Amino acid sequence: MTLEPVSRRSVPEEVFEQIAAKVLDGAFQPGEALPSERRLAEVLGVSRPTVREAIKRLSAAGLVEVRQGDATTVRDFRRHAGMELLPQLLIRSGGLDVSVARSMLEARMHNGPKIAELAALRADTDATTALLRVADELESETDPVQRQFIAMTYWDRVVDAADSIAFRLMFNTLRSAYEPVLPAMAAVMDAEVGRPEAYRALANAIGAGEPAAATAAARDLLEPATYKMLTALDALEKLS
Repeated sequence: MTLEPVSRRSVPEEVFEQIAAKVLDGAFQPGEALPSERRLAEVLGVSRPTVREAIKRLSAAGLVEVRQGDATTVRDFRRHAGMELLPQLLIRSGGLDVSVARSMLEARMHNGPKIAELAALRADTDATTALLRVADELESETDPVQRQFIAMTYWDRVVDAADSIAFRLMFNTLRSAYEPVLPAMAAVMDAEVGRPEAYRALANAIGAGEPAAATAAARDLLEPATYKMLTALDALEKLS
């Protein structure tokens, strides 16, 4: 077993992350039984209640199945887990998982125009005014990383205007996966965050209550950087 003793800070979280990483990397295969709580506690150097708490989190995440009086078995996360695993899937073993990054970009390109369409159907004047204000903030900012944070604030408001809990939860997950890699994305994202006029066009289409125009404006805003990133991922995959 290649699990390692954990430090004493945030112990349940570290136990969860170690075991989750082994499940996601395939070291623990679907249908395989995890070591007993006693064995995991010995290997990790923690208490059994700590292991038990971590296993509850693994179960809630769809990574394992816990049966009373029986072994805890690994589940196929592709069939049972939710989007909350995206951040862990994106960066594994210290590197970027290209296929996961590609799927996130595809989801972004698909969801963005639809969210904009819903916002145009449901937004009020206050929402549009707020979007235009964020676009102004984006234009005055020169730092490329800060521009990305501002852009996420803009889309956060668009998602609010769309008033869809499903899209809201998807956005939250994608954002949490994306934020850690913001500095590395600065150059390629300039094709998007460097166009405040495109953000204004989308805000105006939403404010005018024109779903088709909002869809087109969102696509115009998202496509250049998305395709640029997809091209970069393809090149990275060929090098690996």
